[in-house]
Amino acid sequence: MERLKLLIIEDDQDQRELMREILEERFGDGTVAGAESKASALLHELSSFDLILSDYNLPDATGMELLEEIKKRCDTPVIMVTGENVGQIAAEAIGRGATDYVVKFGDYLFTIPLVVEKNLAVAKIKKENQRLQSELEQALREVQEKNLQLEKSLKRVEEVAATDPLTGLYNRRHFGKVVDQLFSETQRYDTDLSCVMIDLDGYKQLNDSYGHQIGDQLLIVAGKVISANMRKMDVAARYGGDEFILLLPRAGGEEAAGVVTRIRDQFRQASAIVLRRNEGVSMSVGIGSVKVDTPAGSEQLIAAADGALYQAKEGGRNRIVVSQAAGA
Repeated sequence: MERLKLLIIEDDQDQRELMREILEERFGDGTVAGAESKASALLHELSSFDLILSDYNLPDATGMELLEEIKKRCDTPVIMVTGENVGQIAAEAIGRGATDYVVKFGDYLFTIPLVVEKNLAVAKIKKENQRLQSELEQALREVQEKNLQLEKSLKRVEEVAATDPLTGLYNRRHFGKVVDQLFSETQRYDTDLSCVMIDLDGYKQLNDSYGHQIGDQLLIVAGKVISANMRKMDVAARYGGDEFILLLPRAGGEEAAGVVTRIRDQFRQASAIVLRRNEGVSMSVGIGSVKVDTPAGSEQLIAAADGALYQAKEGGRNRIVVSQAAGA
């Protein structure tokens, strides 16, 4: 067990020695160090003491001035010892950071060990509370950090569950949730919503001829080209096999056709590079929209786009058909 360390700051040597004797009698020999002034007190490593007793009247400073300097350097408890029996001084000392005060009156020396003992107990409780508070704050930080990690993990799990692993687009299951939400918003705010269905022309034959690895590369390129032409509010998903489906909020059929024209042209160029030939892969596209097709629900909107896609395929492929409108 570490020995208690006390510091007495008192310019009267007799008083200092009497205080030392009575404290060491209570707490053990070698417990007390002494200083006769502010200057000599500041030569000590103040933070190394368990408690400091300081006289109010010192030859080179007031007790208040010394108290202020001590508090700048450490949080060691300070008891002010004064011959001034003035409540205002005691209140000011407590206000400036002293933990207690003793008035030099009568048999005050015999009360000092009790006052010291009480303040040491309070200081011990305070340190323990600070330790517990620090541990609690650390635990809370760790919980917050783990919660953030958990949120990131859950978000990643949700993304994986919602994403097609090959193309990086949404999968059909997640698309089914999003389309209902966007359709409801369209109805609520009386805005348009276009649904686009895309089919890669001759994909099965290409997959059989070039192999599944090249076939997968074509799907990956298609996903990248589609993503590059989407607005933040748009939704794109791999609907199954070589079919893709897009949702373009607040866009009519003709506006959607313009977007898909860019996708079709870019994919044709990119797919030619994958196949290492001059001619790339074309797309057949069908587009349905809320304002033109007036569907009763999201399923009817998808059916309108699917019907337009069927027309595109039947019309010779490599074309864009807007439901109930002339196709490109």
